[in-house]
Formats: sequence, structure tokens, C-alpha cells
Amino acid sequence: MLKLYNTLTKKKEIFRPLEKGIVTMYNCGLTVYDYAHIGNLRAFMFADILRKYLEYKGFTVKQVMNFTDVGHMFEDVDIGEDKLEAAAKREKKDPWSIAEFYIKVFLEDSQKMNFEEPMVRPRATDHINEMVELIQKLTKNGYAYVVKGSVYFDVAKFKDYGKLSGNTIEKLKTGAGGRAEFNPDKRSQIDFALWINDPNHIMNWKSPWCERGYPGWHIECSVMAIKYLGETIDIHTGGVDNLFPHHENEIAQSEAATGKQFVRYWLHNEHLLVEGGRMAKSLGNFYTLGDLTAKGYDPNALRYLLLSTHYRQQLNFTFEGLEAAKNAVDRLITFMHRLMDADGRECGEKAKELMSEVQRRFEEAMDDDLNISVALAALFDFVREVNRLMDDDMLSEEEADEIYELMMKFDKVLGLIGEVRKKEKLSKEADELIRKREEARKAKDWKAADEIREKLKAMGIIVEDTPKGPRLKIKRKS
Repeated sequence: MLKLYNTLTKKKEIFRPLEKGIVTMYNCGLTVYDYAHIGNLRAFMFADILRKYLEYKGFTVKQVMNFTDVGHMFEDVDIGEDKLEAAAKREKKDPWSIAEFYIKVFLEDSQKMNFEEPMVRPRATDHINEMVELIQKLTKNGYAYVVKGSVYFDVAKFKDYGKLSGNTIEKLKTGAGGRAEFNPDKRSQIDFALWINDPNHIMNWKSPWCERGYPGWHIECSVMAIKYLGETIDIHTGGVDNLFPHHENEIAQSEAATGKQFVRYWLHNEHLLVEGGRMAKSLGNFYTLGDLTAKGYDPNALRYLLLSTHYRQQLNFTFEGLEAAKNAVDRLITFMHRLMDADGRECGEKAKELMSEVQRRFEEAMDDDLNISVALAALFDFVREVNRLMDDDMLSEEEADEIYELMMKFDKVLGLIGEVRKKEKLSKEADELIRKREEARKAKDWKAADEIREKLKAMGIIVEDTPKGPRLKIKRKS
């Protein structure tokens, strides 16, 4: 049974999706005013591991990860400068081209990091009409009010406010958790903006409340989650910095509009530190994937480093740790190549026992709120034991193939190894021989098929016929 720590209930709970076999998951995505830094990538790494393990467990995952391209203020307040607007001024470009550029770079980073592609990556600016409709619903049912063309959510009307973060209305009124900047138009300073009247904002749209304005940050995620996943979704993830006010406000406006529970399981990853401190451009320790690859590090090393610490623990990024991560990945790749070359004596039950034990330990750890460090320990114990068997020439080709397939099953979760066999490119001659052999088999010309098999074997390519088709094993040259 998979158990996940639900921030809403403050405890681990057995995960059961609303619809059997199908998981709906929304991940807070990037605000596209700058490059994604390694702290952002940690949040997306967590979402990726979660999705991959859910799929490993047999679930179909409907994943949505948005792009915020308007309305996200610095310090997450209602008055101030929009991050996209600030970037447009800084780079002397229009905000649309700013968003396009950073989205393109992020998608390239995402591919290099081996993140699964979500079902959809909606952009906030493509959903203005839906935002207006949801805000109209909130004003109609009394949860929102209009002042001077701006619309605010009346937090006092939503009695459950604070159930996620603990920042209840009473605590906020006494100043706890306050990021709010004084706004004389609000009934209460803890109310938050749904729509902001600002004709001078560089990105603005016509609305029922003012001639030109733009949406608040929080309403965007509610609209996109509901549109693509429904009024009640299974899982919502994000960094702990999004817990308040963003996720708290998402709950309030969504549940006030629909009358239904918005999210059943809230999951939050902890902060990433750099050399024990906070990351900031002013401190010279602000790193992107591009920065690290320019220093010669493979994205797989960063992937390993980001996934190897439990998501609810702070992760301390160091270059020493990144080097260790690189070595760990290299060890796995080397192990896979050794398996491809294994051709020893059969060790019998020992291999089966090791495989059964590592699978049990791996799954038990991951079922315990994705306890990745324990899962990785089990994996490397297994690698060490199998290496000993190969050192003693006590692993047959067939046993090595079974272990290879098990490792690939684990890698569907970890995303570190890739299909090593596919990295061995076949020559045009070998490709042609394999094609001709398949034609011979279809024609039941077994003699020709066997002759071609022997030719391929002489080239170092072993062909094994399986119910799923021919399987190749390429002997690496020593």
C-alpha cells in the first residue's frame, strides 16, 4: 500500500485515488520570467518521481503542470511589480517574448533532466476567460467583492481558511504569517486579489469590472486545475514556499466556487540550500542546469542528486555532492554493461533470491512516502552482491538478462540509466540482416533464419526470439 504524507491532515495516509486506477495530479509550474534554477528543478524532480512511481504501481496518471506568465508578484503580494513585467523592463522586450524564451529553455531543461511530459502544460494567459467566469461566480455567491474595478476574495466568508497552512483568520489578524502590503481598498488586509484594475500594466485584458486589468496569481492555478482535471483532484504538489499564501488561497477560492473539496492529497517538497545557505544571485550561488552543464556535469548527475534526498527534507547542494552523484550514476551504468557481458556459470537460486529481496526492499521503501534513500540503499546493496557473483564468474547470460530487466524496471522510476542496449548502434549491414531474418521467419524459412542468426552472432549480435519479437544482445568489444 502506497502511503503519502498529506500536508492537509499532517500525517501519512494510504493513497487511494478518487477513480480506481486513475490519478489526477496538478503541479505548480514555473513562473517564466527567468531561467529555472536548481531549487525549481527539485520541485519538478519530486513531481516526476511521484508520477513515475505511481505508474510503476500500475496507475494511469493525468498530470497537469502550468506555466505562470502573468500576475505573479514579487513577495507574493497584491500590490507591487509583476515578475513578467519586471523581466520585460530588465531585458527591454515584450513579456510575451520573455515568456516564450524561458518556456523554450525550460522545456529543453526538462527533456535533459528526463522529466515525463505532462498531459498538458497550460499557460495562464490562455485562460483569462475562464478566470473571469470563476471570479464572476465568486462575486455572485458572496465570496468576492469589487472595489474600484479590482476584485478581492473575502477571506472572512470562508470559514475553513488556514486548514492547510495553519494560518487561520485569527492568527493572520494578529499579524502571523503576514506578507500583506497595506491596501486601503480591502475590507480586510488578509483578503487577496482575484483581479487587479491596472490599465498601465504591460499585460492587461478587458473585464466586467474594469476597462483594463489582469488576474491575480492564485486564481490562475484553480482555473487550470479544474478545467483539465475536474473540481476535485487527487494530488497537488509544490514547494513549501507555495503552501502559504498560494495553496491556501487556491483552496479557498476553488471550494467557495464549487462547494466541493478541491484537493484530496497535498504534497510539498522542502527547500534546497546551496553550501548550507540560501541561494541568491546576489550571493553568487544561483545555479541553473545550464550553469552546471557548462562546468562539465551531466544532467543525470543533477537528477540523481535532486532525487536522492527525501522530498520532505531540506537538500543541501554542494559540488562535492554533485561529484558523488555523478559517480553513483557511473556505477549503475558500468553495472549494466557488466550484465551485458556476463556469460558465467549459472548460480541458481542465489540470483532469484537477490532479485526478490531487492524488489521487496525497493517497493517497501517507495511505498513509505517515497523513501528514496532507503530504496537506493537497497539497489546499491543489490549491485554490490551481483558484482561479486560476476567477479566469481557465477552469473549466466540468462540470469544477467533477468537482472538487467529488473534494473530497467527500477529505472522507470529513477530515470537515470536509460536503455543501455540502445546506446550500442547497429551498422546498416546488421540492420539489413535483422530485417531479412524477420522476413525469413515470417515465410517459415527456418534454414535461412538460422544462417542469418549465425552471421549476426559472428558480428557480436545475439538474437533471441521472444513472444514480443526478436531481442538483441550486443557483445561489447573488450
